[in-house]
Amino acid sequence: MANIRCIKGMVGLVTGGASGLGRATVERLVKNGASAVILDLPSSDGQALAHSLGDRCTFAPADVTSEADVQSAVSLAREKFGKLDLAVNCAGIAVAVKTYNFKKDIPHSLEDFQRVINVNIAGTFNVIRLAVGEMGKNEPDADGHRGCIINTASVAAFDGQVGQAAYSASKGGIVGMTLPIARDLAPMGIRVITIAPGLFSTPLLAGLPEKVRSFLARQVPFPSRLGDPAEFAHLVTSLAENPMINGEVIRLDGAIRMQP
Repeated sequence: MANIRCIKGMVGLVTGGASGLGRATVERLVKNGASAVILDLPSSDGQALAHSLGDRCTFAPADVTSEADVQSAVSLAREKFGKLDLAVNCAGIAVAVKTYNFKKDIPHSLEDFQRVINVNIAGTFNVIRLAVGEMGKNEPDADGHRGCIINTASVAAFDGQVGQAAYSASKGGIVGMTLPIARDLAPMGIRVITIAPGLFSTPLLAGLPEKVRSFLARQVPFPSRLGDPAEFAHLVTSLAENPMINGEVIRLDGAIRMQP
């Protein structure tokens, strides 16, 4: 009999959990009987969201690049819910700048590049390395399964567009570390998977004019629309429940391949 896991009763930590893909993930976890720790910046809506979702949700104000912040969020999961089964990395930032602006004779800011790499790659890794320490304390199931890490990359990791050097490099880094970390953690029964979303209706895209948004939506072969964060959240729970999916990067993109 296949050892299918059930999301009900799991405890998940979701970074960037106060908005966009992270928020949809938190809402789905709670709705399906799991508990969730929202890890997001102190300035986010995390506290209000946790309050609205009830007793099975709590907020940990934190910066993913801070060891102390993330460690206290992991500790909060244990204190409030007794364990940690799942960590979902949705926190991320982006800049859109060409490598060199020849009109103004200005190179891409090194500081901007480093900031994107630091939040997106180092921040994701920081959460993984601290979360798995807690997962390792879980009693393994019949399969030896103790926990699951789900990261968020982007189709930009493969089809990076003009001005996306920093963002694509950061998402490519998340793709690149998926398999080695899955191999590192295999003896402990902890899986590592990455989702690479295409164009989703998130705060990142919400700032764009409606005309631009509908143009982008038309680029998606099928369904020809922006992805709904609930569809991302649905995949997260499916992956958490399916023990055979490990070390993989899954595109969630309506078959889009980004143009230059």
